[in-house]
Amino acid sequence: MDLKTKIKTLPDTSGVYLFKDAQGKVIYVGKAVSLRRRVESYFGANTRHLKTDLLVGHIAQLDIIQTASQAEALLLEASLIKQYQPKYNVELKDSKTYPYIQITKEEFPLVSVVRLNGRQSKHLKADFYGPYVDPSLIREALVIIRKIFHFRTCAPLADKPCLYYHLGLCDAPCIKNISSQEYARNIRHVRLILEGKKDDLYRDLQTEMEELSRQNNFEAAARVRDQLRAIGALYSGTQDINYFKEAEQLQRALGLKRAPHRMECFDISNIMGHQAVGSMVSFLNGQPDKSNYRRFKIKTVEGIDDFAMMAEIVCRRYSRLKEERALFPDLIIIDGGKGQLSAALAELKKLEVQIPIIALAKQEEEIFVPGKRHAIVLPKDSLGLQLLQRVRDEAHRFAISYHRMLRAKSQILS
Repeated sequence: MDLKTKIKTLPDTSGVYLFKDAQGKVIYVGKAVSLRRRVESYFGANTRHLKTDLLVGHIAQLDIIQTASQAEALLLEASLIKQYQPKYNVELKDSKTYPYIQITKEEFPLVSVVRLNGRQSKHLKADFYGPYVDPSLIREALVIIRKIFHFRTCAPLADKPCLYYHLGLCDAPCIKNISSQEYARNIRHVRLILEGKKDDLYRDLQTEMEELSRQNNFEAAARVRDQLRAIGALYSGTQDINYFKEAEQLQRALGLKRAPHRMECFDISNIMGHQAVGSMVSFLNGQPDKSNYRRFKIKTVEGIDDFAMMAEIVCRRYSRLKEERALFPDLIIIDGGKGQLSAALAELKKLEVQIPIIALAKQEEEIFVPGKRHAIVLPKDSLGLQLLQRVRDEAHRFAISYHRMLRAKSQILS
C-alpha cells in the first residue's frame, strides 16, 4: 500500500503517528485526536510551512498507534520522542516553552512539572519525561496520576504533613508515614505510565492484587483493585476522567472513606405483585459495565412486598459474591426509600458483609443513609447527584425491560 492510499484508510480516532524516511528511520512523532485528519493536514496545499515542507519531502513510510484517549496519546507521544529522538522534533526537544515531568533521584523522589532545556537537565539529579506539547493536558493527567499513586510535590521535603496529606494525595514521607519501599512502588508505577508501558503496569498490579488475595489481605487487594480501575479511567478518555470529579463530590456528600469506583444498583419491577423481577446494574468509573449486570426472578415473596423482594435479591447477590470470595463493590445503591434501605441493610448484616449502602428515592431525589435520621438532599446541579441518578435510571430501565420480556413470553405461552 502506498503512502497516499494508507493515509485515506487511517482511523478517525486518537493516537500517535510516526513518520519515517526511506531507510525506515523515525523522523517525526506526533499525537492526534483524529489520526486521519491530522495526518492529511500535512499534505494539504494551503497549510504548509517551510519546516512542514522539509518534513513532508522526507516522509516515505507511516506507522500509527491507536489510543483510547487524548491523554494516553500525549503520554505515548512523549515517550516515543524520547526513545527515537526524531530529527524533526528537535525544536520541541530543545525548547524552553514546553514542560517536562521530573522525578528526582532521592529516597522519596519529588514529582513535578518543570520547564528547561537539554543542557540544564544534565546538571540536575533527576529523570525527565517529555517534553509535552499540551501543558494543560499533562497537568490534568498528572493530577489524576497522583490520585492513583501518591507522591510528594514539595521542594525541599517538608518537615510536617501539608494540605495534600489531608486531601489524600500524599502519604507524608516527611514524617516517615510511608516506607521508602512502598513509596518506591508508587514511583515505579508512575514511571511506567510516563514511559507508555501500559501493559507492564496492568500486569504488575494484577499480579500484586492476586498475591494479596491469596494472603487473605482483602483490604490491600481492594486498594490495588481501585488503582487498576483508576488507571483504566486515565487511559479510556475524558469522559472517565471527569468521573473522578463526580465520585469525589459523592464521597464528600455521603461521608465515604474513598471515592466509589464500582457501584451496584438494585431495582424491583412488578405489576400488583405479579411476575415480580429484580435487576442489578454495575457501573465502573461512571460507565455501565454490562458484563456484570444481573437479573433476578423473585422466588420467595408472594403478593406486593417491595421490601421483602429487595431483601431477597440483595441477599442472593452478596451471598454469592461472598461464597466466591469475589471483590465487593464500593457502593450499593437501592432504588427506593427508608423501607427498601432497611430491608437491604438487614440482609447485609446477616451475611456479615460491610459495604457502604444508600437509597435514592425518586420523587424528591432524597438520599437515605444508614444511621442518619434525615435524608441528604443535594442540589439539582450536583455532579454527585447526577451520577446517582444515571446509575439508578439504568437499573430501572434494565428491570422494566426484563419485566416486559417475561410478560411477552407469558402472553405467547397463553
